[in-house]
Formats: sequence, C-alpha cells, structure tokens
Amino acid sequence: MDIDTSNLNDLMYFAQVVEHGGFSAAERVLGISKSRLSRRLSELEAALGVRLLQRSTRKLALTEAGEMFYQHCQAMLQEARGAVRAVSQMSASPRGNVRVSVPVTMSQMVLSHILPDFLARYPEVRVTMRVTNRVVDLFEDPIDIALRVRSEPPRSANIVVRPLWRTTQLLVGAPSLLQKNAVPLVPSELLQYPTLDTPTGDGRHIFRLTAPDDTVHDVEHEPRLVTADLTCIREAALAGLGIAALPEMMYRDALMSGKLSPVMPGWRLPPPQLYAVFLSRQGMMPAVRAFVDFLVEHLAVDGTCATRGALGEGEPTGRVLPLDSKIGSKALPERAAV
Repeated sequence: MDIDTSNLNDLMYFAQVVEHGGFSAAERVLGISKSRLSRRLSELEAALGVRLLQRSTRKLALTEAGEMFYQHCQAMLQEARGAVRAVSQMSASPRGNVRVSVPVTMSQMVLSHILPDFLARYPEVRVTMRVTNRVVDLFEDPIDIALRVRSEPPRSANIVVRPLWRTTQLLVGAPSLLQKNAVPLVPSELLQYPTLDTPTGDGRHIFRLTAPDDTVHDVEHEPRLVTADLTCIREAALAGLGIAALPEMMYRDALMSGKLSPVMPGWRLPPPQLYAVFLSRQGMMPAVRAFVDFLVEHLAVDGTCATRGALGEGEPTGRVLPLDSKIGSKALPERAAV
C-alpha cells in the first residue's frame, strides 16, 4: 500500500473512530457522515489486506492488527499536532534560527559590534552566520537574509532589497608611494602607479571617478594585488604597494594619522551601500523579521548608526525605501562583496 494524502486522511479517520468509541461520536467530532467514515475504513482495510475493527451492532473492537495500527496512527497524529504547535509558536514571537550570509569585512567591522545586542534582546533566537564574500543564491542556499555591499542595488526582480547604512569611498595611497612620482591630478595619471583592488565578476578592474564638474571617468587598471580581503588591501596600501579604493571605515584612522593620503581629492568614487536581501515579506518568520528590523534600527540608511565608532560618520543618503520594495538597476559589473 502506497501512502498518499487520501490514505493519511483515512489513518486519521480510523484513529478518531477508535478514540471516540464509534462512528457516531466520530461523526460529531469530524463533521463527516457515519456512512462515509465506514466506507473509508472499509477501503483502508481492503488496501491493507487486514481487518482492523470487529464491528457489531453494539460496539467496535480492535483486532490485533488494528491495535498495532492504532498506536502508529496515534503517534502520527501527535507528531502532526506537535508540528502545528511548533510553527504556531514560532509565528507568535521571535524564536528559532536566523540564517545570515555576510561578507567578511562587514562581519568583522559591523555585525561583531551589534550582534550581541540582538541576541540579548531576543533570547529565544539563534543566529547562524555564513561569513563569505561569495554572493549566495537565496533560491538554492539555506539562507534567510543576505547582506551585500554594492554601489548599486542587487539586480533581480525576484528578491526584496532593503537599503541600510551607506559610507564613502576614497582613493588612498601611502605617502612613501606618492612621493615616487608626480601626485595624480587627473585619471590618466593614476596609471603611473601600481593599484590594489577587489575581485570583479568579469575580471576587469575599473575605478569609476566623478570629477568636481560631475563628469564621469572610467579608469581601467591592472592591479598588482587582487583580493576580497579589504584588511589585506589596506595593509598593502600602508606598505606602499599601491593605490586602493577603500571605504571610510577602512581608511579613516590611517588618514587621520598620516599613514595614508587621499589621491585626487575632490574626485568621487561610487559610495558603497549595505543592503539586506531576502525573498519575500510574506510568510517571513518573526525571528527573521526581527533581525531585519534590528538592522534597520542600528544601521540607518540616513547614516546614523549605533556603532558609529566602527563604521564612521557616513553621509546622508535620502529616502528609506519600504521594506517590501523590489529594486532593479543597471550598473557596472558587480564587484565582490566586501
């Protein structure tokens, strides 16, 4: 006998008839006529090839096979009720596991500062973080929320994108490096220096620079070092190995101490922005929703941030898009997540 949906219903009908002591009582509980219940149980017995109930005009009695079958049916119903209770409890308040994908640098520089507060606020929530610079596939990977850093929103019509904190990005180099040649004043002069960069989707490395007059200039270069580890890039820049585009949280202290110098001040790079990406608001478990709301609270799109010491001051970015906004965009080939 193969199990399908109708068979499972018959198992439930059988268990209810036994539990309530007959077809009449089961009829009142289930709202199904005695004749239909009797027919379904007869079909169940025929499919099993054994008699489960001894029927008489006065009472029902379980056969030996029926007794064993009833115990398994009761266990099935208890598990089903337990499954419903578990989901109902999860739907009532934040609890359970939240699976998050986060780039390495954002894990070290941002989430490490705010995650303890989240776990303290929601003691019944667990967080499993996959720390990787690889862009995960929300449809294939067991991930509830992906945090991604882009200068443009992630491009897909099938995901929900929530913009969070945004920072600035600057070309920087060590003074010892910049003293070797004339300091670059225009984009073409950057090519006389070695560069450092993160990986790109198509292997091309481009500094997209906006001039003081708002004209855009793309400078294609061949980096001496390519790595998704921004800490490694910063250390290489400090050692005078090349010019790099770094977010403010990575260059701020070195710039203030004079260990790094701005290159082509007045020229702008696209500002990196942190996005929370997930599949849908509908059916979102309270624990996942609580995590998104917590990120919005602590990593505000307007540049305010509870961990300002780690992130830097940032710049105002304007309108906060609704949580269920679906965003598409045109952009340069995507850079690896930071």
